[in-house]
Amino acid sequence: MREFSVPVLVDVPSSANCTDVVFQRGADEPDVVVIRRKDGDGPDAPWTPITASEFRDQVAGLAKGLIAAGIEPGDRIALISRTRYEWTLIDYAIWAAGAVCVPIYDTSAVEQVKWIVSDSGAKAVFAETTPHEETVREAAPGLSLLWGIDSGGLDAVRELGAEVTDETLAERRSCRGGRDLATIIYTSGTTGMPKGCRLTHDNLLFTARNVAQGPLEQMFEVDERSALLFLPLAHSFPRIIQVVLLETGTVMAHTPNMKNVAPDLQSFKPTFLLGVPRVFEKVYNAAELRATTEGKGKIFQAAVAAAVAWSKAEGSGGAGLGVRLKHALFDKLVYGKLRAATGGALTAAVSGGSALGDRLGHFFRGIGIEVFEGWGLTETSAPSTVNIPGANKVGTVGKPFPGVSVKIADDGEILVKGRHVFDGYWNNERATKEAIDSEGWFHTGDVGELDQDGYLRITGRKKEIIVTAGGKNVAPGPLEDAIRAHRLVGQAIVVGDDRPFVAALVTLDPEALEQWKQTAGRAEVAVTDPALVAEVQTAVDAANRMVSRAEQIKKFVILDTELSEESGHVTPKQSIKRNVVLRDFAEQVDELYG
Repeated sequence: MREFSVPVLVDVPSSANCTDVVFQRGADEPDVVVIRRKDGDGPDAPWTPITASEFRDQVAGLAKGLIAAGIEPGDRIALISRTRYEWTLIDYAIWAAGAVCVPIYDTSAVEQVKWIVSDSGAKAVFAETTPHEETVREAAPGLSLLWGIDSGGLDAVRELGAEVTDETLAERRSCRGGRDLATIIYTSGTTGMPKGCRLTHDNLLFTARNVAQGPLEQMFEVDERSALLFLPLAHSFPRIIQVVLLETGTVMAHTPNMKNVAPDLQSFKPTFLLGVPRVFEKVYNAAELRATTEGKGKIFQAAVAAAVAWSKAEGSGGAGLGVRLKHALFDKLVYGKLRAATGGALTAAVSGGSALGDRLGHFFRGIGIEVFEGWGLTETSAPSTVNIPGANKVGTVGKPFPGVSVKIADDGEILVKGRHVFDGYWNNERATKEAIDSEGWFHTGDVGELDQDGYLRITGRKKEIIVTAGGKNVAPGPLEDAIRAHRLVGQAIVVGDDRPFVAALVTLDPEALEQWKQTAGRAEVAVTDPALVAEVQTAVDAANRMVSRAEQIKKFVILDTELSEESGHVTPKQSIKRNVVLRDFAEQVDELYG
């Protein structure tokens, strides 16, 4: 199939903007809890409920302060912070004041902050910590409006707005409609300076309402529904989920520190979660590592096999008696404990950002936490396709959500059309014209295929396809995903462009490596250690079984380092900066082809 479309389900009026739900629910359901805010970082810290009227009043108070500070409709305000309650509060206050929010990743360097603040023309900045404030001052020394979240800046803004009337706020809030700019999200990018994606209120609301009332409706119909946000809200994926949660009345909570995710899951007990594949990989690897350490490795592997078999059978008509009996046994022995580790109420999750893979998809569905894989880009307000409850085709990223069309170009590139497609790149009309053709199709740069039922499968990035010296086209993504499935592997980068064969750079997961050393009875181990190399070889062998001989990895090297945001090799959404890795490890690549 070359093209597939799904009709619009919810037609958002042109007068609507993202703040409507905050003020409507605050008036209609004032005592309903919409957010729970954790007071403190400890595992026993309480989750304080914030009602619809309390959230509305806090948004209104902050918005009035922005108006008093001189913020005009359409002004850009940057926000650099971790994912926390104040992020959501400031985001909606900026919108209520008629302004435009410009998110900045909290790990951004001075030069990145300088580019985003200057390119967007930000009139003001909210910064979370003192170091963030210092970064902003260095990046934009002429900025007059800088408010620190941790240093009392929100109270100062509220005090400014004490004399601003409700009528003034209502006029300001209602002056922004669907066509007006809501946010400029700068794509983290793997090369060059990021481009600012212009997303309107209609982009966000059209996406949120058609996803929430369409493919994911069942997730937001359960009683006492709740979700824990821990991915960076500066990224479009969790940002649109934030909008969905408020639109659907799902209770939201935030975890600023990734190290607190596990205890926060157990104390908050969400029914819904969103993550990127690396998060689910770490959950699986941690469980496998714990079982192996306790001498229950064989039981765990048997439980994994039973979960995958049950999931595959359910996806093709239903499991037989033998599969169901094994599944029931391991549900008591293994699966229940894994669910309890997530709080015990979690039944569904959405994964995006990169490919999850069949193995993890079937495993999590088999243990009772179904992961629905979706796909999209910042330019498409995050999602364009998503799997749905009752029709989850593991290994694909689902069908287009209502109001979206997907087409496969002659060269395999995925094209997208719909009201969720962005308004263009900020200050970069040339790039906009290159991305959106004369017929309105957005060229995503991803390569994929549609099956006969309209499900999309991603096979790679157009710019990342490797062409060997022998002329063989190789998609690195599936090979890298398969290698990363091994508990010892942190990252895998497949190479081979214009080379005689395919090879790979591999890094190790620090926590898994420490456990491996303890099990092996070694205080230290080199990455060239034969036993360690043999472990990684099993991961490479598993990946090679997926492809033809010409596409198989012939050699690999284990790097004695970790690839991370801090090292500059990984984007905030955990995508590998392939060009940076190849530049920094050019010597190791050359040695592979010595």
